[in-house]
Amino acid sequence: MTWSFDDNLPIYLQIIRILKYELARGKYQPGEKLPAVRELAMTAGVNPNTMQKALAELERDGLVKSQRTAGRFVTDDKEKIMEVAKTLAYDEIARMVENISSLGYRKEEIPQLIEKYLNEH
Repeated sequence: MTWSFDDNLPIYLQIIRILKYELARGKYQPGEKLPAVRELAMTAGVNPNTMQKALAELERDGLVKSQRTAGRFVTDDKEKIMEVAKTLAYDEIARMVENISSLGYRKEEIPQLIEKYLNEH
C-alpha cells in the first residue's frame, strides 16, 4: 500500500480514500480482518488517532465493522464495495473529462478520443 499525502487535504480524508481504493481493488476481501490501528498508522506514517478517525468514518459508511475484542473487519456486503468502486471510477472519469475539456475538446469529442486511445493501446 502506498501512503502519499497531499498538504491541501486533511490526512484522515486521504486515508479514507486510499483505504476505499484498497477495498475496491480487492486488497482486503469481504469479511477479512484489517490490520490493527497502530500497525496501519505506523505503515502510513501517521498518528494512530488520525488512522482511528479515518477507520471510524469507514465504519459509519458501513465499509468496515468492529468486533469488540477481535478488531475491525471489511464488510461482507459485496454490493457496498462495488458501489464504492463505481463512485471512485466516476470520480476519476469526472477528473479526466475536466482535464480533457480544459485542452479545448468538446464534451461530444471526448468519447471518440477515449475510444481511439483504447484501440491504439
